[in-house]
Amino acid sequence: MSDFTPPPWKRPAPKRKSSPLSEAQKAAARQRAEAAGRPYPNLIDNMWASRQPKGS
Repeated sequence: MSDFTPPPWKRPAPKRKSSPLSEAQKAAARQRAEAAGRPYPNLIDNMWASRQPKGS
């Protein structure tokens, strides 16, 4: 477990342009936020959702 991932605010900016989340990714982020007791997704939920498949 030598891989240390710095928090998002300490990482360099991404080199490529970002793309919007698909409807399925948005739904996954909302579901994850709701499970954690938040009214809407935060940065971490959205980052997690962006790594999920774009399809349904």
